[in-house]
Amino acid sequence: MRTWLLPEYIEDILPEEACRVERVRRRILDDFAVHGYELVMPPLLEYVDSLLTGTGHDLDLQTFKLVDQLSGRMLGVRADITPQVARIDAHLLNRSGVTRLCYTGSVLRTLPDGLNRTREPLQIGAEIYGHRGIESDLEVQRLMLRALQLAGVHQVSVDIGHVAVFRALLRRARVAKALEADLFQAMQTKDAPAIATLARGLDRSTRSALTALPELYGGAEVLARARRVLPGLPEIRAALRDLSVLSKQLADLVQIRSFDLGELRGYHYHSGVVFAAYANGRPNAMAQGGRYDEVGKAFGRARPATGFSMDLRELVAAGGAAPRESRVLAPYRPADRALQRRIAALRTRGVVVIEDMPGHGRFRGELGCDRALVLRRGRWVIQKLR
Repeated sequence: MRTWLLPEYIEDILPEEACRVERVRRRILDDFAVHGYELVMPPLLEYVDSLLTGTGHDLDLQTFKLVDQLSGRMLGVRADITPQVARIDAHLLNRSGVTRLCYTGSVLRTLPDGLNRTREPLQIGAEIYGHRGIESDLEVQRLMLRALQLAGVHQVSVDIGHVAVFRALLRRARVAKALEADLFQAMQTKDAPAIATLARGLDRSTRSALTALPELYGGAEVLARARRVLPGLPEIRAALRDLSVLSKQLADLVQIRSFDLGELRGYHYHSGVVFAAYANGRPNAMAQGGRYDEVGKAFGRARPATGFSMDLRELVAAGGAAPRESRVLAPYRPADRALQRRIAALRTRGVVVIEDMPGHGRFRGELGCDRALVLRRGRWVIQKLR
C-alpha cells in the first residue's frame, strides 16, 4: 500500500484552491461580523453525549467515535458545528435576548452526504438564538443569499419546506413511534402508495392529508392548495402563513424553485421552516438550514433558533475559476536596502513579491510570477516578464 494515499473522499487542498477558499472565508466572516454575528470556535472533539444531544438520530451514524484515553468515555469528532453552537448559546453565553453567532471549521463525516462530496467539509454558517418569529428566518435566508453572492455563486434558487406540517398531522392522530418512522421513510422518497398503505388505520382526515403531502410541491400556488386539502390545525395554519411571508419577502431576491410540504430533511432535528439553496445546475445544495427550536432544550434552555451552513469547498467550486493573482519576482539581494524598502512597500499594499533564491534560476517558472523588479537608472521598478 502506498503510504501517501489518503482515505476515500478525503483530500488535500492544494495552493490555488486553498487561496480561494481562504479569500471566500474571510469575505463571508467579515460580512457576518457587520451584521452583528459574533464568531465562536467550538472544539473538534466532544463527549458523544454532548455532541449528539438534541439532534435525534440524524448525526449519530455520521459521527466518528473513539474512546478518550484520559477519561475512558466515548468521544465524537464533530460532523456538524451547529449543535455545538447551540450548546454555547444555551450553556455558556446564557443570554436572555437575541444572540447572533457564526462559525467556521472542518467537520468529519463517516460517509459523504452528496454526489462527489468530501467527508471533510469546511463548514461555515450563522445562527440566531432567542427569536421565534418568521423575521429571524428571513434574516438568516437573506444572509445566506449574501454569502453566496460574495462567494461568486450565481443563478441561485431555493427550495423551502416546513416540517411542522407533517409533525402536526402525526401528533393529532397520536401516531406510534414505529409507524412515525415508517411514514417518515416513505415521505422522504415520496412513495405515495407506501404512505397510503401505512396510513390505512388512521382517521380519514389524517390519511387524506398524509397522502396529499408528497403532491404539495411547486410554486407559491402550492400554499393555496395546501389550505384547501390540509386540516385547519393551528400549527398547519401558522406554517402556511410563514411560508406565504417568505414567498413575498424573498421574491425580489431569489427564485424560489419550490415549496415542498413533504420535505422532511433533518426531521429529528429541525422544528419549522427548512430550506436549501442550489446554483449553477450543481446537484448538491450550496447551503441549507432551518429552524431548530428544540435543540437548546437538551442543554437546559429551550431557546428558539434558526440558521444555515455551507461548505466552503463547494462554494469555491461553484464560484468558477478566479483570475490568477499577479506576482512580482525580486532578485535575492538582502543587503540592498533600497530593494528591501521597495519590496516591503509593495507587500504593505498587498502585492505578492517572491524573492528569487540563489541557484534556482531554472525553476523560476514554477513561482508563477508575471512581473519582476529590475534596477533602472538607480531605481527598482516593476516590468512585465515575457
